[in-house]
Amino acid sequence: MKENTTETTAEVVGESVNDTLDRDERVGKHARNHILTAMGIGLFPLPIIDMVALVGVQLDMIRTISSEYGVPFRRDLGKSVITTLLGGFIPVALGGTLASLIKCIPLIGQSTGAVTMPVIAGASTYAIYKVFVQHFESGGTFLDMDPAKVKDYFAEQFNKGKKVAADLKKDGPISEAN
Repeated sequence: MKENTTETTAEVVGESVNDTLDRDERVGKHARNHILTAMGIGLFPLPIIDMVALVGVQLDMIRTISSEYGVPFRRDLGKSVITTLLGGFIPVALGGTLASLIKCIPLIGQSTGAVTMPVIAGASTYAIYKVFVQHFESGGTFLDMDPAKVKDYFAEQFNKGKKVAADLKKDGPISEAN
């Protein structure tokens, strides 16, 4: 009897680990697709519209991640967290807005915006992905998400996200070693 219980426990633990690994792989693939989409939006030539579209992509990514973790999605709270994180991280928000607005300048502005916006869009999307995964992994929900508590982690992940965005151009997976 004891041997049977041990085998059953080992099977349950094995299934749980496999489910977690499968979920991590699915979430990573979703994040990769959303980061690439965000980088593509960064190439969009119209200022400000690109920023609105970027927030839409990031909200969709958060919706997908929350679904994988079984956390009910709250669009209003997700949007609030995104704007607070980006707004609280002044150089990112300022850089993103300036990179978007600089597209108004013929030739030079469009070239500069095409170089800077994809990196900012990809890095910020990566950072938001990492913040939400960390929060959901610790059992958090949208109701107990406090952007002020994760702003340092967001800034750290944004910097890592710049490298991740460059690596994604090479068609590689999201590397956790970054």
